[in-house]
Amino acid sequence: MAILKIARMGHPVLSRRAEPIADPSAPEVLRLIEDMLETMFDAHGAGLAAPQVHVPMRLVIFHVPREDFGEDLPPRLRVLINPVIEPLGSEMEEDWEGCLSVPGLRGLVPRHLRIRYSGLAPDGSRIEEEAEAFHARVVQHECDHLEGILYPQRMTDLGKLVFQSEMHHHLESDEVRRDPEAEG
Repeated sequence: MAILKIARMGHPVLSRRAEPIADPSAPEVLRLIEDMLETMFDAHGAGLAAPQVHVPMRLVIFHVPREDFGEDLPPRLRVLINPVIEPLGSEMEEDWEGCLSVPGLRGLVPRHLRIRYSGLAPDGSRIEEEAEAFHARVVQHECDHLEGILYPQRMTDLGKLVFQSEMHHHLESDEVRRDPEAEG
């Protein structure tokens, strides 16, 4: 296994649509998955898409806390090949996101609260899952990479694109706005 170089915002591989994978169990795909897993864990990421490691293929990996998966607790780690996302309803939620390809920054991004996603596992079996909250957010974020979209392109207010080191200012002001007893 190897730790791969992560493409940063501005690199052309991040702005184009990735190609479908014909054979999910091909040795080069399985090797890429192993390398992506090692890279994601080394970078302390919640997910990683193949274009982020300079491979324009439709492959994402992610891990989500078990409580976000629901009662039947499927594996925390998911490898998804040729994914498709379907929003479940029109309800959106804004929350802060970061990205290994946009290091040091965080942005307030609207995402569908509930989705259904499908795709293939590395053994070629079909995966179908419903997700909400953080689970839905991470799937949408990673799959955006397959379409050449980075999270700042989804933001509705670029004034909420901030350096991670300055996040506390935004979080504190959000708490003050939410506290009805806070003096203003």
